[in-house]
Amino acid sequence: MIKPAAKQISNISPASQRERFAWCMYDFANSGFTTVVLTAVFNAYFVGVVAADLNTDQNGHATLLWAIAMAIANGLVLLCAPILGAIADHSATKKRFLIITTLGCVLFTSLLSLVGPGDIALGMTLVILATIMFAAGENLIAAFLPEITTPDRIGRLSGYGWGIGYIGGLLTLGLCIVYIDWAQAQGLKPQDFVPTTNLIVAVIFALAALPTLLWLKERAVSSEPLSLKKHIKAGANRLKHTLKHARQHQDLFRFLLTLTIYHAGINTVIVLAAIYAQEVMQFTTKDTLMLIMVVNITAAIGALAFGHIQDHIGSKVSLIFTLLIWIIAIGIIYSATETDTFWLAANLIGFALGASQSAGRAMVGQFAPPQRSGEFFGLWGLAIRLAAIIGPLTYGATIYLMQGNHRLAILSTLLFFILGLILLLTVNEQRGKQAALQDHWNG
Repeated sequence: MIKPAAKQISNISPASQRERFAWCMYDFANSGFTTVVLTAVFNAYFVGVVAADLNTDQNGHATLLWAIAMAIANGLVLLCAPILGAIADHSATKKRFLIITTLGCVLFTSLLSLVGPGDIALGMTLVILATIMFAAGENLIAAFLPEITTPDRIGRLSGYGWGIGYIGGLLTLGLCIVYIDWAQAQGLKPQDFVPTTNLIVAVIFALAALPTLLWLKERAVSSEPLSLKKHIKAGANRLKHTLKHARQHQDLFRFLLTLTIYHAGINTVIVLAAIYAQEVMQFTTKDTLMLIMVVNITAAIGALAFGHIQDHIGSKVSLIFTLLIWIIAIGIIYSATETDTFWLAANLIGFALGASQSAGRAMVGQFAPPQRSGEFFGLWGLAIRLAAIIGPLTYGATIYLMQGNHRLAILSTLLFFILGLILLLTVNEQRGKQAALQDHWNG
C-alpha cells in the first residue's frame, strides 16, 4: 500500500450558496454541447450533409458512421475515466483537470465550424476529441457533488444542476435557432450556417463555465509532492483496491451495471433523436429544433421535480418511476404515425430524461466516500461511456442491417430500459449508503 498523499477533506469552510450555484452553472455551460452538437444540429448535419453521399450506396451508412464516432469517443473515455478520477483524488487536482477539459472541449467545438460537405474524417476526429473532453469534464464536476452538500440534500442539488443545465441547453439552442432562421431567410444552405452554430456553443460554454472555474473550491489537499509517474501509479493502485474490494461496495457495482444498461437507452435517444425525427417523422430542421427546445423544458421540470422528491422517497424509487415512463414513451414512439403522438412521447421522454439523470448521479454520490469521489465518479463515467458505446452502436448496427428501418431499431432501445428496471430492483440503497460511510481507506 502506498503512502497517503491526499487527505480526505481539507479545512476549507462548508460550501456557500455561491459555490453551489457555481457548481450548477457547469451543467448550464456544457449542456449546449450535448443539445446542439450531439442531439439536435451537428449530428443531423453530419448524417444529412457531411456524409450524405455515403447513403447513395446504402441507406443508414452515414448514421452508422456517426454511431461509430460516438463509440470511439466514449470508448477512450471509458478506458481513462476511472484512472483519471483516482489520480485527481490522490493529487488533489480535480479543479485543475476540470479547467483543462473545459478549455479542450471549447477549442475542439470551435474547430467543428470548419467541417463541410465531404469532410467526414475531419468531422469525426473533431467530434471525438470534443466529446472526450466533454465527458471527462462531466465526470470531474460530478465528483465535487458529495463535497459541497449533505447526504439528505444531494438529490436536490443534483436536480438543480440538471434543471439549470437543461435551461442552458435551451438557451444555446434558442440562439442557434434565431441564427438559423436568419441564415435561411438569406437563402443560405445548411453547409453555410450549421458550422457557425458550433462557435455559438463554444462561446456560451466558455462564458457560462467561468463561475465554476473561479468559485468552485478544491477541498482535497495533497500532503506530499509526487511526480506525475507516481501520481499515475497511485491512481492505479486506488482503482485496483476498489475493484479488489468490490464486495464491500456491492450495491455500487450493481447500480453501475444497472446504470450502464438503462443509460444505453438514454444515450441512444440523446444522440439519435434528431435523426429519427428527420428520417421517420419527416421533421424539417426547424421542426426538430423546436422539438428539442420543448423537450429541454420538460427535462428541466423533471430534474427539478424529482430532485426534491427523491430526497424524500429515495433515489431508487424515483428511478423506478422514471424507467417506467421511459418504457411507455418508447412504446408510443414505435407506434407513432402522427406528429401529435410523437410530440406526446417526446415530452414524456424529456420529463423522464431529467429525472433519471438527476437520480442516477445522486445515487452514485450517496454510494461514494467523499475522500474518493473522483475515483467513484470515474467509475460512474465509465458506466455512462460504456452505455454510450453499446446503445448507439446497437441502434446503428440495427439500422444498417435493416436497411434504414428506424422503427425496428427503436425496439432495441426499449429492451435496455426493461432490463435496466429489472436490475435496479436488486440494488439495496440503504446498504450502499452504509458501505460509503464505512470506507476509511486512504491509500
